[in-house]
Amino acid sequence: MSKKKRSRIGSKLGEAITGWFFISPMLIGFSLFMFGPLVYAFFMSLNEWPLLGDATFIGLDNYQSLANDDTFSKSLINTFIFSAGLVPLNIILAMFLASLLRENFKGIGFFRTAIFVPVVTSLIVWAIVWKYLFASELGFINQFLDLFGIEGPAWLLNVKTAMPAVIFVSVLKNVGLNMILFLTAMQQVPEELYEASELDGASTFRKFRSVTLPLITPTIFLTMIITTIGAMKVFGQIYVMTRGGPVDSTKVLVYYIWETAFRLYEMGYASAIAFVLFFILLIFTILSWVVRKRWVFYEE
Repeated sequence: MSKKKRSRIGSKLGEAITGWFFISPMLIGFSLFMFGPLVYAFFMSLNEWPLLGDATFIGLDNYQSLANDDTFSKSLINTFIFSAGLVPLNIILAMFLASLLRENFKGIGFFRTAIFVPVVTSLIVWAIVWKYLFASELGFINQFLDLFGIEGPAWLLNVKTAMPAVIFVSVLKNVGLNMILFLTAMQQVPEELYEASELDGASTFRKFRSVTLPLITPTIFLTMIITTIGAMKVFGQIYVMTRGGPVDSTKVLVYYIWETAFRLYEMGYASAIAFVLFFILLIFTILSWVVRKRWVFYEE
């Protein structure tokens, strides 16, 4: 081997070692706080593991038990219902607000800030405030309806209204974040395209459908994935506002995981439920990535 070739190999090896050195803090942190606990949690799911007792290896029995668990099935359905209600409302409302606040006008900073404030507000505080607003007799919402002679329901104690109420609160909590993402994307659309469409006599709606919408589809795709994953992992609002009730009508998977682990002390079974949720989110993310080319019309 020539001296020049040895020098080239040594240089590449040095670059590789330097690269691994720079990313080693991230790799160590990921292994200690993400990958390691993930593997250990999967091991727990293969055991009958009471919180204060000894673990007993049972293989896939926990996963088989899920097939006959009516509460698990109900929680899974509730999770999909919550996601199906929250994601479209959040995306549509965020896009509508971004369209309104795209132009500069007096007081626009105030309106943008007011819509974004719930995003940085503590989730627990937000949920507690809305729990009292939805209170049956002394809640502001029912008192306001009473001014018009309308008797408001017990929003959080009624099977028909509890889930819509939680969805409504969740939409208002996070719509500001998606609004900012859409607003940023819309501001990147070249003004020349709007001017050309105006010369062609396009209406406001036609400009949005034919110019704005195709050019912000990468952002729409991103926000849909983020919002859906967040909806599938909802817990705080449920815990504060309904505790999964009434009659399990708002009990979602993450709440059921918490209840199984820290109320029933079945850590192994709770880990199995958690991994089912993990695989659902993994499959959703993979499918979304595969089909993105079908409807993402523009990517930089």
